[in-house]
Amino acid sequence: MPSTNPNSADSLISAAQALGNEHIRDQIVASIFRSSKEICDSAITYKNKERVKSEKLDRVLTSPIWGFPIMLAMLGVVFWLTIAGANVPSSMIAELFGTAESYLTFFFKAIHAPEWLHGILVLGFFRGTGWVVSVMLPPMAIFFPLFALLENYGYLPRVAFNMDRLFKKAGAHGKQSLTMAMGFGCNAAAIMSTRIIESPRERMLAILTNNFVPCNGRWPTLILLASLFMAAGYSGGIATLVTAATVMGMVLIGIIVTLTVSWGLSKTALKGVPTHYTLELPPYRRPKIINTVLRSSIDKSWSVLKRAIIVAAPASILTWVLANLYIGDTSILMYIVNFLDPFAHLLGLDGFILAAFIIGLPANEIVVPILLMGYLSTGSLTQIDDLDKLKTIFLDHGWTWLTALNMMLFSLLHFPCGTTLVNIYKETKSKKWTFLSFAIPTVIALVITFLVATVVRAFGLV
Repeated sequence: MPSTNPNSADSLISAAQALGNEHIRDQIVASIFRSSKEICDSAITYKNKERVKSEKLDRVLTSPIWGFPIMLAMLGVVFWLTIAGANVPSSMIAELFGTAESYLTFFFKAIHAPEWLHGILVLGFFRGTGWVVSVMLPPMAIFFPLFALLENYGYLPRVAFNMDRLFKKAGAHGKQSLTMAMGFGCNAAAIMSTRIIESPRERMLAILTNNFVPCNGRWPTLILLASLFMAAGYSGGIATLVTAATVMGMVLIGIIVTLTVSWGLSKTALKGVPTHYTLELPPYRRPKIINTVLRSSIDKSWSVLKRAIIVAAPASILTWVLANLYIGDTSILMYIVNFLDPFAHLLGLDGFILAAFIIGLPANEIVVPILLMGYLSTGSLTQIDDLDKLKTIFLDHGWTWLTALNMMLFSLLHFPCGTTLVNIYKETKSKKWTFLSFAIPTVIALVITFLVATVVRAFGLV
């Protein structure tokens, strides 16, 4: 029997441990791919040049150098087109609802309906629903088709390939990038899409962190404040570009927070080794505009819009009730605002803003209307079509660029909406994880806005 050198065996074991299981798996997969490619190249001749073009494109789109800049550029173009194209149809839909509201008001007066009934049904339910439709439908009608084009063409798997490296370093799964991308349309849908992740640990990571990318309900707030304050002093196409760049910056902050929180959770509450993720990139295809892009876009838009209306309508009624029920000379809404105001100022916000986010828990779309209702003391959801008048209202209530920035950050990072929380509970069957999915982003939003406000004030920038 041959003798074995113990020192030699120990050195081999140490070398294997130094390489690590993850590195060994990567080397095995890479070796299999190289061997397969060599066999195919020697035995197969491609008459169709599309495969060659696909490989050349992948060398650029999945390149460690060019992959991320191209990905960010494409995302920026999608945002710019969404912002530039949504303004006009949004105004038209708002005017349509405004006209319908005047006819409804005339009808309620004609039948001598009590004021409280008109307030709840028209000023609360109908006006709140109208705001949700007017601010959500145009961006979705633009964003979803553009996103579906990228998906249908075969680019989204390349995005997952690029992001896999970052998510793996954060202790998460590469497929989380796909669920995160779904969150740009709807965080509730993104929670359901985490089913594609096989590992329970990594799926929970995705569920707890998918909220940090802006959904359709947050786009209007981010776009509005970016255009009013960050793009102030610019006009025309430059203003749109600055607005898109600001929103793009918020998206990057959301991605950074997603990776950071994933890393933190993977080292603490959700410890574990990332699952190996081998992704076979599909070939590029010409998008099927009618059968795939338009149909899926309409289905997604209608599904999200219907869910938002169902959730937002009760919140609109609640808002009207809080603003119109008085204890003494003060409405319940103002009691809430006055209670929150001292704490909100520490965050660079005010009591009206925090109250709007709390009352707007069922749907992010109604946060700004609730805020305006409080500022104007109208007792009903308010819509201001003129952006100059809207900015004047904000400035009259002490707003600065810091207020706008921290409201954008809080909108980006704060607790999930009611629909998303319901989906989280359905997917996890756990009150603990549902609570953590609410608590983690809330604490992060409070800490970040507090730090930003403290630093800005310390340097005397406001």
